[in-house]
Amino acid sequence: MTSAPVIAVFRPDDDRLRDAVALLESLECEAVADAMLAVEPTDEHPRTDAEFTVLTSKTGVELVDESDWVPTGELCAIGSSTAEAFREHGYGVDRVPETYSSAGLVEELRDAVEGVRVEIARSDHGSDVLLEGLNDIGAYVHETVLYRLVRPAEAGESCERAARGDLDGALFSSSLTVEHFVGAAADRGIREAAIAGLDDAVVGAIGRPTADRAADLGIEVDVVPDTADFETLAREVVTRIRERE
Repeated sequence: MTSAPVIAVFRPDDDRLRDAVALLESLECEAVADAMLAVEPTDEHPRTDAEFTVLTSKTGVELVDESDWVPTGELCAIGSSTAEAFREHGYGVDRVPETYSSAGLVEELRDAVEGVRVEIARSDHGSDVLLEGLNDIGAYVHETVLYRLVRPAEAGESCERAARGDLDGALFSSSLTVEHFVGAAADRGIREAAIAGLDDAVVGAIGRPTADRAADLGIEVDVVPDTADFETLAREVVTRIRERE
């Protein structure tokens, strides 16, 4: 391979997508920016009587910060980016699980939440693992859906590039980005061709749940980083691509 690797990225069309493109360009790659997620706020607010409040994304932190919400109890964040968003908006973070996942947070709270109220504020596509896990260890759990994640109508350039065999890599940052990629390809009548096109690319998934969902949909994943972090994912995929040269 003599030209710059061409890598598709599917993050929401905001700073996350722009930062992802900048990262790939700094690694001397060509980014195909194809946002597979758009945020639709629900205007719901988290409860304010919980002993533990859990937010699972930077988007969630930004939405509640724009409201009149006043957090109560210990603030918990899944992942470093969510924790950093809390701090950027002036909130302290009390707990971040060692493993950045719903299961990791359940383990973090295992000895702390029996018989107490836990508020979970997140998207409409949150994992049941968190709700069921906290209920199983005795917490009184309430969930607030802060926003819905939908597929933008214009999404799909990456599907067409994959179907033509024009992608060297793809960076799936959630299970939903995988589902929306496949859905966008199906809407264009190129589902099988797009998935086949990824067979010749290096496909990265940010964590095991994302990789498992990709496998369910017929997409073979080559890279799952030990740390569920987008920059780590991107760097490992680029390294794998260059190892193939």
